[in-house]
Amino acid sequence: MDNLSEALEKLKLASADSSTDNVEGCVDCLLKALANNNTEASMKIQEMGVLARLPSLLTPQSSCTPKVANIIAEVAKNEFMRTSCVDAGLIPPLIQLLTSPDQEVLLQTGRALGNICYDSHEGRSAVDQAGGAPLVVDHIKSLSPNTDADSEKLLTVFVGMLMNYSNENDSLQAQLINMGVIPTLVKLLAVHSNHTALTEMCLIAFGNLAELESSKEQFASTNIAEELVRLFQKQTEHEKKEMVFEVLAPLAENDVIKLQLVEAGLVECLLQVVAQTVDGEREEDVAQLKTASDLMVLLLLGDESMQKLFEGGKGSVFQRVLSWIPSNNHQLQLAGALAIANFARNDGNCIHMVDTGIVQKLLELLDRHVDEGNVTVQHAALSALRNLAIPVVNKSKMLSAGVADVVLKFLPSEMPPVQFKLLGTLRMLIDTQAEAAEQLGTNMKLVERLVEWCEAKDHAGVMGESNRLLSALIRHSKSKEVVRTVIQCGGVKHLVAMATSEHMIMQNEALVALGLIAALDLVAAEKDFVGSSLVSMLHKLLSDERSAPEIKYNSMILICAVMGSEPLHKEVQTLAFIDVVSKLRAHENKTVSHQASLTEQRLTAQS
Repeated sequence: MDNLSEALEKLKLASADSSTDNVEGCVDCLLKALANNNTEASMKIQEMGVLARLPSLLTPQSSCTPKVANIIAEVAKNEFMRTSCVDAGLIPPLIQLLTSPDQEVLLQTGRALGNICYDSHEGRSAVDQAGGAPLVVDHIKSLSPNTDADSEKLLTVFVGMLMNYSNENDSLQAQLINMGVIPTLVKLLAVHSNHTALTEMCLIAFGNLAELESSKEQFASTNIAEELVRLFQKQTEHEKKEMVFEVLAPLAENDVIKLQLVEAGLVECLLQVVAQTVDGEREEDVAQLKTASDLMVLLLLGDESMQKLFEGGKGSVFQRVLSWIPSNNHQLQLAGALAIANFARNDGNCIHMVDTGIVQKLLELLDRHVDEGNVTVQHAALSALRNLAIPVVNKSKMLSAGVADVVLKFLPSEMPPVQFKLLGTLRMLIDTQAEAAEQLGTNMKLVERLVEWCEAKDHAGVMGESNRLLSALIRHSKSKEVVRTVIQCGGVKHLVAMATSEHMIMQNEALVALGLIAALDLVAAEKDFVGSSLVSMLHKLLSDERSAPEIKYNSMILICAVMGSEPLHKEVQTLAFIDVVSKLRAHENKTVSHQASLTEQRLTAQS
């Protein structure tokens, strides 16, 4: 270290008179010390204030310049030195060196700038202010066709520098995107696909840029899909495949790119990975299987890519995915069920799938997961069944296949995601199916659980779906027995509360169900109607100018329906409903104004 102190002192003096011979010897000594113990040497350089002397040594004419830039690159490997490099004024002279024709100067300058920018806000900001990025992008553009070793080495350093410059910084990434860096990097991937280090650097850069939404459009206008699929096919090592996966996942969130990836043959690659890793027990096999099957499901989220792979239900990909459902591998079962849920996004596909027996496969899968089952698999299989139950023609077929019975096995579940999907599936199944609605609506265990979930304040989705299913059981069955079951289990107050929901569709469903309760068994419901302040709630709905026409209409129907009850009739009189209703006779909606006239007559006749 004594030699180093001496060299540093000499360098400070030499930088003042720029004597090249003296400088060269000192610089070599510094590089040797840095190679020997980088941290210790860097601390010494900082202590002795040498950094501030280096800008004067960074002249394009000097033969020492590449070595001085190399010293800065080595020093900046230490986090504690990066801000010091900026404070010493090293960035502007380094940026000026980017105009040099000398490849060694460019290489060391690129390294120095890249290292200063690594994880350093100050470094990035200084490079940005000095206009470094456009110069580097221009170099990459002009060098990209060259496949000689020196050019590829320089390209690797420059791409790495841009990556460090923009990593996790949205505004700098947007700046690079506006400079057209994406098409340039995609070309690099095509021309230099045999250069491992450069390819990896491009992939990491893509991974960073792909996180930004504005990048997707630029990526979609290149042939990135073909290049990535081609690169993926070449990889044999797990780590290398993972690198490609990390770029594919954010890109595949874009529907245009999804389709490009499908057309480029990514699905075949993914199926191959699944086949190779499904029985593997190594950690990397499990990881690859998960990544490949997750990506497969993601590709199916795009309407065009999904339809292309469905191929009218005859597609080989669709058939392969079906074979995942009976598998013994939880990850594949999950991906298979999610894929079916994604294929089931239009009526044609749903009808075809129900007709070809997919429901049975899903029910068998659910049966395997009833006791201590995998929650994600339960959730995915229920999602698929819910989607399949949307077309009217499928409902009775699915009910006959025993879907409701299997779904009810999950009633004891304490997992909100499973509860939510279970409720949605049952609600879809009973829509327009009176017999099924009556059967489920008189199932005491189910209705008790629904009433319990109507109070799940921590889980708004479960609470909303429980209310909607409670209402649906009454609306679709129109059955006195169902109404009695709901009253007995304490469901009325929840339907009254649901009528004040911020969602109009839920308000309406609640009012129609309450109207049916009043029409079918007013005597049994009377106590609950009084206890839940039904009449004052209806008064509010009718008085509120923001209430939709159908809300006003159904509220008046309900008022008429409860007039047969003495205590409710008294409440109606006390609240002077007649004033509110008579105003509605002038309502612009004809159905509302007509119902207002009928309601007014009823109120007048019974006052």
